[in-house]
Amino acid sequence: MGKNDLLPGTLDMMVLKTLTRGTLHGYAIAQLLRQLSENILQVEEGSLYPALQRLELNGWIEGEWGQSANNRRARFYQLTADGRRKLDSETARYREMSGAIARVMGLA
Repeated sequence: MGKNDLLPGTLDMMVLKTLTRGTLHGYAIAQLLRQLSENILQVEEGSLYPALQRLELNGWIEGEWGQSANNRRARFYQLTADGRRKLDSETARYREMSGAIARVMGLA
């Protein structure tokens, strides 16, 4: 997926939503997004890892180094309380925007 394939902020929102399922490392986040979207959303490392870094710098997720299931060193991320609030506000904004687009397109 290229940078312009999603509305601005959508990747961040989906990463935050994915982390409501628990602590995950980057590869697991990408795989879960692919699985949940039925292989439509394929987030590349070049998009995902900068998003994770941005989310962590904003205090919306916390990362900690650990061992993955295949004994590789990986950074595991979890949602913070601020991240949950950000997800709630972004979800509301997304609903409003997608509803407006649906009305314009005659789908609502």
